[in-house]
Amino acid sequence: MSEINLILPSRKSAEFCENRRLQTIQKKFFTHGMLSVFLVLFISGCSQPGGNGYAAGDVRGYNHTSQGINRFTVNGYGGGVRGNTCCILLPDKWSPGLKARVEWEVDPNTASEFPGYKHREEYLKWEKEVKASFQKHSTVVDIPEYGEERCGITVHFLACNQIKVTTICDGYGTPNYPIKEPLDMKEPAQCPK
Repeated sequence: MSEINLILPSRKSAEFCENRRLQTIQKKFFTHGMLSVFLVLFISGCSQPGGNGYAAGDVRGYNHTSQGINRFTVNGYGGGVRGNTCCILLPDKWSPGLKARVEWEVDPNTASEFPGYKHREEYLKWEKEVKASFQKHSTVVDIPEYGEERCGITVHFLACNQIKVTTICDGYGTPNYPIKEPLDMKEPAQCPK
């Protein structure tokens, strides 16, 4: 017959476990509390104009060309051509000379035909070719005058790597929208220098 030994934790280890449990609860409370405070400050900072002289708004993009716009930024704030991206800070009051630096990456669609995923080496070679064909561009553009109402910044990617921006709240294609170029612009044989 075998002997069974039961080892019961001492009172000291029970206190240790209780202290560890309390420390874990305190850490979770502190972490969640700090995250909550940060979230409240972040949301209130984006929703209230004034205070520091700036207000937050979305960054949007419209691609008027046949080339893919992989990504872009405005003054370092990311944007997308498939919807709104938060956020860019714009001064509460427009002033002459207000500019935006727009950087973007274009896929000129010059890579060979997609080989599929079946042959990994062919796919990796193709992927490298595609990424090598990407072209990076940047320019500085004037931000048009705006008043009390502004809705972030909208970047329009036009033929010949030209850029126009607006802060108007009306949507593209509405009568008051200042940028009238069609969405399906064709690249001219020769771009102006």
